[in-house]
Amino acid sequence: MGLLLLRIALLSTVFLLSQQQPPLDTGEQEAVYEVLNSLNPTIPWRTLFPDDLCLSAPHGVVCDWDTTQQIAHVVELSFGYVSDETPNPPCSLNATLNPLLFTSFNYLRKLFFYKCFNHTTTPLSLVSLLPSFPPTLEELVFIDNPSLVAPFTHLLSNLTSLRRLVLIGNGFHGEVPRHIGGLVNLEEVTLSRNHLGGEVSPSLAMLKNLKVLDLSENEFEGCVPESLGNLTELLKLDMSYNGFGCKIPESLRNLQKLEFLDLSFNSFGNFGVPLFLGEIPRLKEVYLSGNSLSGKIPEIWENLGGVIKMGFSDMGLVGNIPASMGVYLRNLSYLGLDNNMLEGPVPEEFALLEFADEINLENNNLSGRIPFSNKVGGKLKLGGNRGLCVDNKFRCIQNGGILGQLKPCKKADVPDAVLFNGVSLMLFDPLMLVMSLGLLFVFTGF
Repeated sequence: MGLLLLRIALLSTVFLLSQQQPPLDTGEQEAVYEVLNSLNPTIPWRTLFPDDLCLSAPHGVVCDWDTTQQIAHVVELSFGYVSDETPNPPCSLNATLNPLLFTSFNYLRKLFFYKCFNHTTTPLSLVSLLPSFPPTLEELVFIDNPSLVAPFTHLLSNLTSLRRLVLIGNGFHGEVPRHIGGLVNLEEVTLSRNHLGGEVSPSLAMLKNLKVLDLSENEFEGCVPESLGNLTELLKLDMSYNGFGCKIPESLRNLQKLEFLDLSFNSFGNFGVPLFLGEIPRLKEVYLSGNSLSGKIPEIWENLGGVIKMGFSDMGLVGNIPASMGVYLRNLSYLGLDNNMLEGPVPEEFALLEFADEINLENNNLSGRIPFSNKVGGKLKLGGNRGLCVDNKFRCIQNGGILGQLKPCKKADVPDAVLFNGVSLMLFDPLMLVMSLGLLFVFTGF
């Protein structure tokens, strides 16, 4: 009885909606069927969804109603199965692009493709289709479609309403246009894992509303434009895995809202770790690994207490690890300092990093007693530091593992200072201790 009532309620709701909402434009309805069939002809779309697609449609088809004209239009199209939570229409192995996708939806605000075009031998060219994108488009998202190819410059024409441009793992190539002033509404530009190259245009600095700029894993080269420092709304800047050289721009200190910075695995060299990092107080993640920056780790950590991940691996760093990193970076969950030329002891203050999930100090020239007593398994990576040692009691606590590969500490390996409740106390020799007690007696009368 309860199930019958539920069915009646659902049918009543559909009936009421059909009475209140204008029908979908018939041309758009037919175009949706054609597009779905070109993406996956194995599914009987017309049989499964025979009615108005604004009332009953696959998950990725979204409508909006124009009550003044008494008609509905398709405003979002999302294709490619992502998960059960977002069951978009799945694409078949021989999916193709129907030109109607670019010519029949004049009110489209979002277009999304996920793993729909994976042909390894037959690229799908968009050159003849791209100029037909509707000017209403606000979100363009193509993820992991390697056979989808086009010059990047062709993609941006006529998209003056665009807010999100997300192109990850596709076949787009060429350079970033030097004149993109018409795209001032952009808030996200993610272009990772394509085949883009050349120098990055300084005109990107015109995108004043930009919050995310991700150019990672492409073939860019030359210098990072100083003008990127004008993107003061930026929250994320990722330019990793390219061929950028020169010096990391000092103007990036102006990015006071920046939370994520990844410049790793480029060709920045011989200028040291940028001191301006200490002037970006909202940083949560910073990665510079794989650059030949060289020099010592600077004392810049006092204002960076919010940093939770930091990658400074394989940078040619020399000198000691600053104790201040352990004092101020108390929220660190990941620290990578491996494959450098660091020397001296691991600071006692690193015992304060109680939230660290992984600390990698491998392949340096570190020496002395390790201060960690609560790190286990592979979370603490210390290999390749012949001078490091471990106290026997800590070896027992860790039950071997990575610490079992380190030599046991001798008395000479213990540093002259230990950390006690956040304060360094000098270890006095017997003569100094007697003198100190004598002075105490003189001044106190005890």
